[in-house]
Amino acid sequence: MLSQIAAFLVETVSGFFVFLLLARFHFQWLRAPFHNPVGEFVLALTSWIVMPVRRVIPGLRGLDLATLFVAWLLRALAIWAEIFIMGGEPRGMPILAVAAVDLVRFSVYILIFAVLLQAVLSWFHTYSPLNPMLDAIARPFLRPFRRMIRPVGGFDLTPLVLLVLLQIVVIVLDYARPLAARLG
Repeated sequence: MLSQIAAFLVETVSGFFVFLLLARFHFQWLRAPFHNPVGEFVLALTSWIVMPVRRVIPGLRGLDLATLFVAWLLRALAIWAEIFIMGGEPRGMPILAVAAVDLVRFSVYILIFAVLLQAVLSWFHTYSPLNPMLDAIARPFLRPFRRMIRPVGGFDLTPLVLLVLLQIVVIVLDYARPLAARLG
């Protein structure tokens, strides 16, 4: 029982920071504004770990590789700790591969959340300070569908189409995780 509690706490705390680090990475990659409550929250909670790593790992063509590396390393350490706590024998390469798959999966969850929140805010609170950030995250993924699918009766169905496809991606990644553990 205590090992399950400890593994749960490791997963929760590390997952929280991995999501924040990935959000920071995606905000910078997609040029989402940080001048909103969410952006400032993400910067405040991640700068302490990202800034020292940036001295060693530079960015590449607008990609914040230091933030991505820290997220990947933190996820790998969390997986290692959970396996160790539960009495297993952690092995390096499979853990690194599973951590990489998890980063992709978590990134898809961030996009799902952004698309859902943007859709809900468009119905109720169209001038929210979060709209520019959510638009910057979702727009590049919605754009191809908006070219193919026109609004029906004034309703934009492209977020629904994107959410269905993202859910399929999550299912595929859930199957890829055990494969990464075996192949890694």
